[in-house]
Amino acid sequence: MDNKPAGTRQLKVARELQRDLAEIIRSKGMAAWGGAMVTVSEVRISPDLSIAKVFVSIFPTDKQASVMQALEENKRALRGELGRKVASQLRIVPEIDFLLDTSLDYAEHIDELLRK
Repeated sequence: MDNKPAGTRQLKVARELQRDLAEIIRSKGMAAWGGAMVTVSEVRISPDLSIAKVFVSIFPTDKQASVMQALEENKRALRGELGRKVASQLRIVPEIDFLLDTSLDYAEHIDELLRK
């Protein structure tokens, strides 16, 4: 993916995917993710709508590795569920790449530095 500004359709599809994936992940319950709270913070989709980079934030942070592994292992099933939700709107269901959103960690680190 390049750094060109995203088109309107791209942004709308990304927002819809974010909403649907968040709902799918939430519906599994915290137990599916080892008791961690998983939030879909952002979705960036390629211009041809074939690849979706899904940024997730995970709380507590000490469970990030295990949750990321669980998301990777369940990627096919999650994509299947997503496909059922967006079948009427999208011709192809994008491939999903899960990435860790570290912006909260970064903000926490800045807060820590400012307190010193």
